[in-house]
Amino acid sequence: MTSQNIYILGIESSCDDTAAAVLCNGKILSNVVATQKIHEEYGGVVPELASRAHQQNIVPVIHQAIEKAGITKEDLSGVAFTRGPGLMGSLLVGISFAKSMAMALQIPLIEVNHMQAHLLAHFIEEDGFEKPSFPFLGMTISGGHTQIVKVDDYFDMEVIGETLDDAVGEAFDKCGKMLELPYPAGPLIDKYAKQGNPKAFQFPQPNVKDLDFSFSGLKTSMLYFLQREMEKNPKFIEENLVDICASFQHTIVKIILNKLKKAVKQTGINQIAIGGGVSANSGIREALKITEKQWGWKTYVPKFEYTTDNAAMIAIVGHYKFLKKDFTDASISAKSRYRF
Repeated sequence: MTSQNIYILGIESSCDDTAAAVLCNGKILSNVVATQKIHEEYGGVVPELASRAHQQNIVPVIHQAIEKAGITKEDLSGVAFTRGPGLMGSLLVGISFAKSMAMALQIPLIEVNHMQAHLLAHFIEEDGFEKPSFPFLGMTISGGHTQIVKVDDYFDMEVIGETLDDAVGEAFDKCGKMLELPYPAGPLIDKYAKQGNPKAFQFPQPNVKDLDFSFSGLKTSMLYFLQREMEKNPKFIEENLVDICASFQHTIVKIILNKLKKAVKQTGINQIAIGGGVSANSGIREALKITEKQWGWKTYVPKFEYTTDNAAMIAIVGHYKFLKKDFTDASISAKSRYRF
């Protein structure tokens, strides 16, 4: 290994995807994800099944990532892993493997906060994708989290707004369940929304103070709305599915944009970078592009494969921590709740 090359192995196992990636000097050499299909029949992630599947997947996924990168494990400079937040059983599988590998190869072990990684995914060297400059506002929208973060530097971040109850991805999935859509429902709602009228039905926007979010009220109003309409017409969902999806998605986009608008006004920062699985939603992406022209924002949307849970984002954080020599030791433990 030449002295100027830094090879970082990233390991991600916070929920139901087992992922491994190899970066060389911030550029992706491989990014492998094993998705667990077993949860679909339960309508959500089952923690015990997730951790068992991670145990089965982790060795082949890491082996494949190193092989695809065209290096050997002896070339690695460090091992970065997700410490949290996430499901405890799932996190433990990744952490245990990372510790063992770092110890065996006698290379640094690097802990990563999953939420920071979603925002720092923007710094992966990728042709055609611009990186935000500091400071910027990060918006993390996923199945488990909804946050607005003021990002002053790679590791100087402050959460200035977050959900008080359901995360935005959770709201999509729960409403999808009411519409009898398979799990995960978010991508299907997005697909149907493109065919529907976003103003067909009105859903209330929650009145939540400051920059915080709440999606439980929207979920409840959807439930009562469907119950009322189904009493009048048992085929209401079937006949109006695309319009329901379009109207629901339109409401969520409005909630997000209103909070972002408020955050820009409060901080004076008009650079917006989004991350997390729900940032793949086309309605949110299109709305952000429109705001660039309307409100003079500069918006950054990562490459699709870096939006959902992946190890490339863990590896890029590992890369920057490696440069700072910010390492950890084998006594470290998982944190299911992990603040910045």
